[in-house]
Amino acid sequence: MAAIGIPGTTRLTVLFVPISRIMKIDFTRVLWMATCVFVMLGMCGRVPAQLRVDEQRRIRCPDPSTESGFRRPPTPAPVTVASPDIAANERLLTLDEAIGIALRYSEVIRVFTGTAAAPSGVTIYDTAIATTAVDRSVWRFDPVFLANSAFRHNETPFAAPDPGDPLGALIRDRAVGGTDLSAALSQQNRFGGTSEMALRDRWDRVGAGPPGSGSLDPTHSPSFELSYTQPLLEGFGRPANNAPIVIARLQADQSYFQFKDSVQELVRGVIEAYWALVQARTELWAREKQVEQAKAAYERVEAQFRTKIVGRGEVSQPRVAYASFRANLISARGNLLQREAALRNLLGLPPEDGQRLVPSTPPTTNQIQFHWEEITRTAQARRPDLIELNLVLLADQQRVIQGRNQAQPSLDVVALQRWNGLSGRLLDGSTLSASPGDHTDWTAGVTFTVPLGLRQARAQLRSQELILMRDRANIQQSLHQIEHQLATSLRNLDQAFLQYDAYRETRDAARENLEVQFVKASIGSGIFLNVLQAITDWGNAVASESQALTNYNSELASLERLTGTILETHGIRFVEEQYRSIGPHGHCFEPECYPRDLRPSENTERYPASDSASEESFNLDDFPRRRIGETPPQLPQTPIDSPEPDSEPDPGSEPDPGSEPDPDSEPEPDGDNVPNREIPPAPGTDFDAAKSADSGNSRTSTILPPSLPTPPDQNFRIGASSPLTPANAVYRQISLKRLFRP
Repeated sequence: MAAIGIPGTTRLTVLFVPISRIMKIDFTRVLWMATCVFVMLGMCGRVPAQLRVDEQRRIRCPDPSTESGFRRPPTPAPVTVASPDIAANERLLTLDEAIGIALRYSEVIRVFTGTAAAPSGVTIYDTAIATTAVDRSVWRFDPVFLANSAFRHNETPFAAPDPGDPLGALIRDRAVGGTDLSAALSQQNRFGGTSEMALRDRWDRVGAGPPGSGSLDPTHSPSFELSYTQPLLEGFGRPANNAPIVIARLQADQSYFQFKDSVQELVRGVIEAYWALVQARTELWAREKQVEQAKAAYERVEAQFRTKIVGRGEVSQPRVAYASFRANLISARGNLLQREAALRNLLGLPPEDGQRLVPSTPPTTNQIQFHWEEITRTAQARRPDLIELNLVLLADQQRVIQGRNQAQPSLDVVALQRWNGLSGRLLDGSTLSASPGDHTDWTAGVTFTVPLGLRQARAQLRSQELILMRDRANIQQSLHQIEHQLATSLRNLDQAFLQYDAYRETRDAARENLEVQFVKASIGSGIFLNVLQAITDWGNAVASESQALTNYNSELASLERLTGTILETHGIRFVEEQYRSIGPHGHCFEPECYPRDLRPSENTERYPASDSASEESFNLDDFPRRRIGETPPQLPQTPIDSPEPDSEPDPGSEPDPGSEPDPDSEPEPDGDNVPNREIPPAPGTDFDAAKSADSGNSRTSTILPPSLPTPPDQNFRIGASSPLTPANAVYRQISLKRLFRP
């Protein structure tokens, strides 16, 4: 005897026995024993790993490049605040065009998240996928055809007396072969009953049998039967049997309203992102104007320092202010690029295509009045999320019907009628057959089955009833929440519009204050801190005015979203595209059409088109843009390193801070006793008056701020106008060429 060990496996023992004994071993029995041993070892998990190919003893590390099969062509690098061609190839984009682009590239619906866009998880194929559940529920009531064909041959051994030996016996067999044929057609009806029609045929061929058996050989046994089974408690009734179909249809409708809700959110997000881009461009304009103004003030003070009019300490504050405004300008440019990137993401455009998106739809400046009762009723009837909750309630009501049906005992009535036939050939070669209908079978009975207590079915029913109560509570909470959302939206609308009106006045006042502070600083009667504050107030007023108006326009879209009418008000409809697929009739008949996806059709234009940028509606003149190859503005050098001016003014002449110019009098040239020493104008400023008035020993010079826009004075027509009407405002131009007393 020897032992052989395999690492990690069971030790096997091999016996060496003489050949004479091997010859006496029953090899069949040994084979069966070995098979049993290996099966038992395999069940115990002790078979070597090589015999179990489905085991995973290591982690597969596939090549990522071979596993990922989808690729997109590379796009241009994104534009940043350091890119030299930010304003290259501007493309005017209307709001209607932006909505159309977003709908065209919306196989996966995207939602706006404030500064970016993210996929919502809803696609245009979800509704079509949900409709297939209806067909999967109806199949229970389709006719079922079953056909079977089996060929058989059986040899049954038996012991028979030996004719030659009365005390002996012989082992013989009885060979029986034949064919079993059957065809059945069954169908379940909407009441739960199942009817079946079956045709069966059995052919038997009897071989050598015991003498005098007298059997027919071959034997033909056809039969035809009709049966019907009808449940009386569990499984009975049209409502309980139609419940799965109704639930599937309600879920398909629910998927449609989920898709519609996501499309509404997409349209609202596009509108909000569009107006956010308008606000960012307007704010960028204000920050660039602030930089121009701060630069002009800084260069003026620097020129005074070079002419020994002011000291070095008075130059530090303008330089710090100018650097701070430049930092704000970089932040505004970055915000503009981020807003444009978010809009591109929503529209389905690449991050960069060599074009800058310039909104060209002016924001509406009409105050819209809404009726509270009307918008509340509209929201309760049109909001897709509320409709979805009602569909969930209806589906759960069908599940309650199912649960009540399943919580009953099973009581089935069974009825069967069979017609049997028989024919065959006798041993003498003659045939024998029975007439059809001579031999009939029938069965009628009742089957009753009930689990004692019906614990599982009744627990399921209680769960469905509680879910139904929860659905009603969710609907009531949604109605409550809708009212608060509509109220918040109306408050936001009025607040945004009134803020816009107030910021327009603030902008006018800030402009006047800025002009006054520039005049005061130019004659030396004011301090630079007031100029700095005036520049800051004016820029913030422009940015706040644009933000308030764009928020008002965005809130109009949000109110349409809350009432569930944003698609209708924008003329957006759905068209169902279909493709041909194999139906229940197969390829032999005309193929039927099945839904594939839901794509939005072309949308109707709602907003007025314009050939200029949207921010120009704020009356912004000379919108500064960086051209290709233009060097970004750099911080000026320190006054010590600045180049000296061409002409050296007389340091002995100082402005008289106590003198005040008369706005009604025309300034006259200086006399011979007072030299005329003019302060050189800063780049970008309007050097309106470097003239001197001979009023004693005083001299007056006026410097206006650089290229400020002229805001319109608007008289709004406030009324219950429709959001579809364009802005209806009367503009009255006012002159800003004013003179102010310092």
